[in-house]
Amino acid sequence: MSYDWISFTTDYGIDDGFVAACEGVIARIAPGPRVLHVSHTVPAQDVRRGGAILAQAVPYLPPAVHLAVVDPGVGTDRRGMVLVAAEGILVGPDNGLLIPAAEQLGGVRAAYLLAEPSYQLSRVSATFHGRDVFAPAAAHLAAGIAPENFGASIDVATLVRLPEPETFAEQGKLTTEIMSVDSFGNIQLAATGADLDASGALPGTSAHVNLAGRSVTATVGHTFGDAPDERLLVYVDSAGRVALALNGGSAAADFSANPGDQVLLLFARP
Repeated sequence: MSYDWISFTTDYGIDDGFVAACEGVIARIAPGPRVLHVSHTVPAQDVRRGGAILAQAVPYLPPAVHLAVVDPGVGTDRRGMVLVAAEGILVGPDNGLLIPAAEQLGGVRAAYLLAEPSYQLSRVSATFHGRDVFAPAAAHLAAGIAPENFGASIDVATLVRLPEPETFAEQGKLTTEIMSVDSFGNIQLAATGADLDASGALPGTSAHVNLAGRSVTATVGHTFGDAPDERLLVYVDSAGRVALALNGGSAAADFSANPGDQVLLLFARP
């Protein structure tokens, strides 16, 4: 099966030529498929954030080969792989990056090592597998090469998975952690909209947000304008996660918040 699109997600940034080099390799091998750039400003080596960005995007992308490279283990014995999901193919390192997106695409059906030299560049750098291994694989896959041709089958039970963040919801209380922070300074939490409902939080009521040694009063709402200017808002974001935003400002900067920080939300009774 061939694909018209290759999605591309990395932490390479946009100041250097890394992204262009990978896209050039793709174009030389498979000039037909178009490259759809998801993000190249994933925080450096932040595998969890890269996985979340791709997972939140893939339900809205066309059928594609999804190339993702956030790879602090490049050049080590970590595996490069092709993941076959129910609704797409993913290429990248076996470090937990691809799993969330694969689950959004119907779950992992099979996995294969990237081991066949004929589907890599002739000279493979120890530090740039995005260009030399992953981009060529994505191009060949998009051109119709079957995933099983790239290497031995991997037992999907052995795939690296990132630890699941813990969330506890009870009446009037929600305990969770920060998943990620976006470019607007909005703080996405691990808790879902269902967790917020389970805590009994109602739009228009107040909440106390305990984070980074501070307790701040917030408004529970649906959108940014539900909170007064410079007031914290608790809401469910477009990915279905509970989030914190500062109307007219940056919640992340205000709290000096980072992924993994614990968050306690206490909700007032209506």
